[in-house]
Amino acid sequence: MELDPRRLRVLHAVAVRGGVVDAARLLHLTPSAVSQQLAQLEREVGQPLVDRSRRRVGLTPAGQLLAARAERIEQELAEARRELATASGRMTGPVAIAGFSSAICHLLIPALRQLSVGQPDLEPRVVELEGAVALRELRTGGLDLVVAEYDVVGPDATTNPAGLSAVPVADDEYRVVIPAGWSPPPDSVGDLADRPWVAGPPETACGRALERIAAEYGFAPIRAHTALEFPTVLALVAAGLGAAIVPALALGSTRTDLVTLPALPVAGHRRIAALRRFSGRGPDPLTDAVVAALREAATAAGLQRPATGTP
Repeated sequence: MELDPRRLRVLHAVAVRGGVVDAARLLHLTPSAVSQQLAQLEREVGQPLVDRSRRRVGLTPAGQLLAARAERIEQELAEARRELATASGRMTGPVAIAGFSSAICHLLIPALRQLSVGQPDLEPRVVELEGAVALRELRTGGLDLVVAEYDVVGPDATTNPAGLSAVPVADDEYRVVIPAGWSPPPDSVGDLADRPWVAGPPETACGRALERIAAEYGFAPIRAHTALEFPTVLALVAAGLGAAIVPALALGSTRTDLVTLPALPVAGHRRIAALRRFSGRGPDPLTDAVVAALREAATAAGLQRPATGTP
């Protein structure tokens, strides 16, 4: 009995993605092609590997056994790629990276621009994706790296998501911004007690930062407007409709229609981190190269280096 490693990879994809359609998306195949590969593999081993009696495709005990072996083969191939990249110093092949909007615009794009010069054989694929969906894609092989953010107050550090490792990239402090045309201009955050705010929803990091600032200065903020995306928030502030809290990275280049107040320790900051699948054999050189470039881009953008430890 000969087993085709390519069909084993298909079986492994079905196992980790939980179905034919998601496996096809991961492998850039059609669901029909995945089903054909599975059927051929079943003929090769002489027994059913897929339980088709249920509404959602699952694996038989034999399929689970073979999928576990396929996972080991995938790990060995990944280790071989890691050793070759380490030996040659050349990063070759695809790397799929997801992130949130401001990180993509201000960190990832400059990082990839730098990598295109030093590592021209790297093949990045960028996906604007965050939250639980991005983490699922990372865990099941659809992504290699996720640029994520954590709300941090004081020296506290968040716990890595299960099964993943996190590398701190930068600390991005929250800043209070006000319209440039407000008169009289506020001298401090305390002067904003009676002014309108463009607030983030209460469950967001910026919404929580506003609560911390209001508690520190003893006022109840007037939430005149609610906005989630930073371009929307900044447009409302520039129009003179309220003050707001945004991370420094979201401000981008210097603007004349906004005034940024001095940083407030009580506001906290968000920690930007690069998440990847945990491997006891060490980090993948391709994702290592991207992380290093992200850190350089963060420094160039004026962000703080994160404290030692996990984000």
